[in-house]
Amino acid sequence: MPRRLVSFHLCSLDGAVDDPTRGFPVDAPGPPAYDERMVAQEARLIARQDCMLLGRGMYDEWSRFWPTVRDEPFADFANGVKKYVVTSRPLDREWGDVEAVGGPLADLVADLKERPGDGDIGLHGSITLTQALLAEGLVDEMQLAVAPVLDPVGRRLSDGLPDLVRLELVETLSTPGGALWLTYRRPAG
Repeated sequence: MPRRLVSFHLCSLDGAVDDPTRGFPVDAPGPPAYDERMVAQEARLIARQDCMLLGRGMYDEWSRFWPTVRDEPFADFANGVKKYVVTSRPLDREWGDVEAVGGPLADLVADLKERPGDGDIGLHGSITLTQALLAEGLVDEMQLAVAPVLDPVGRRLSDGLPDLVRLELVETLSTPGGALWLTYRRPAG
């Protein structure tokens, strides 16, 4: 099976992807609550990924945060996986196995898919990069953890799309906390 670029985002019902926990106390679970089903689904997602593609802003933020987290399941993945960072500037922070990459996005994604490895390429966070990749039709699969909230603030993944994008729903999972985990793929052909 060829490598795929798989995007994962937390979002509100109306598609806000900036911060689904906005307005919730720091010590309280925010939407979507990471209950046992969410944790299991995230583990399935990252188990199929052998590298991660990040935008520069997300890399700078995450390279400060994830190395300090010890009990979060995603931390082991994020800290240990090969990271490709789309940037035109040299990286000024070390964070495990990391490589700065650049150039036209279509060429970049094609190159990453050709590199050794048999897992998916994970695209986590990196909203601006995700929007650009979606606009060029380069995301093979989208997984969305949809919180049971409406949020009039923040960016949407659809911001900047030149046209309607059709996707096929391939899996749904509801969680005890009221969230939905939705998996979509680009139609074949």
